[in-house]
Amino acid sequence: MATNGAGRVLGVKPFDGLDDLDRRIIVALQRDGRASWTAIAEMCNSSVPTVTRRGQQLLADGVVRVAVVPQLGSTGPVESFFIRINCQPGMQLSVANELVSHENVRFLSLVTGTYDLMAELVVSGGAASFPHLIQELQSITGIERWRSDLILHVYKVGHDWGEQLLRATLGDRPGEVAGEQNLAFSEPQDCTPDHFDDGDLAILAALREDGRVTFKHVAGMLDMNESSVRRRFERMRASGCIDIVALVPAAALGLGAETLLTVQVAPSRLESVARQLALSPEVRYLAATLDENSLMCEVIAKSTADLFRFITSTVASLDGVQGWSAAMELLWPKRAFVESPWWRAQVAEGLPKPSPVLPLSRPSEI
Repeated sequence: MATNGAGRVLGVKPFDGLDDLDRRIIVALQRDGRASWTAIAEMCNSSVPTVTRRGQQLLADGVVRVAVVPQLGSTGPVESFFIRINCQPGMQLSVANELVSHENVRFLSLVTGTYDLMAELVVSGGAASFPHLIQELQSITGIERWRSDLILHVYKVGHDWGEQLLRATLGDRPGEVAGEQNLAFSEPQDCTPDHFDDGDLAILAALREDGRVTFKHVAGMLDMNESSVRRRFERMRASGCIDIVALVPAAALGLGAETLLTVQVAPSRLESVARQLALSPEVRYLAATLDENSLMCEVIAKSTADLFRFITSTVASLDGVQGWSAAMELLWPKRAFVESPWWRAQVAEGLPKPSPVLPLSRPSEI
């Protein structure tokens, strides 16, 4: 049976058997998914050939996928809805298989608890366009119940879990991967179509499938000048209107408890509680929803015990928190509009006529 240089068996649960260097490389990719292998080797305190070989293998195995995506609003006004779905018995995977390919689905997760699936649905043109879209999606075979909740305001979207990953994977040795982390956070930018032209959007489309492909290759694909592609990309990045995301299952980095918390808050304390929760490194995503003056909070913890400590020590201690409900994420097939490269392999036997996984079209060239 074939293995890679770290002794990991290829093609069988590819995120099992990661060693310390693999995890350091992933941490570095989450910091900057387009960093050169030379820069990543320096961050990881390892040789360039070793880091290049290991990093390219992680990408080829589907352990991590790098994609570049525009911020919401790049094509016009949108509204986002948080969706909770109950499925007919045994139909969860079939429904997920349908939803994951839909262009309006930004996030999708299979969960425990009251619901079977949770998703974020982004509606172009505002809430007025929602009835038509919801009718289309609710007709998917296997959906039994559908609950929608408008997302009023997003406080935090964390594609880089660096600080927590350092603690979880490097044993509280800060500074070993590109220095200390800053726990400050910024809310998503307000980016409109004015920030992009057709050339910008073409570049982003090329970088969505492989966020590490070189500017030279993108220029060749689009019949553009390489310097123009680079200049446009850096302008979009500097304006905060794009995200470079490194998708990776948290379990691959020793983080075994991904959970969606719905936190009920006293109306007068909603903003204060949100601001305090957003500073927690365990919180990857945080938004205010319309229903029940609540906050939707996605939490990453190393274990169930750590999740318990976060809930009882952090959430419960905040003035204004009135209670919460929770669903543990078993598997997320899609995030940031990008399909994860591993979810089909994990549940292949249960998927009806699975679509082929889109491979990384080229070896990473950066």
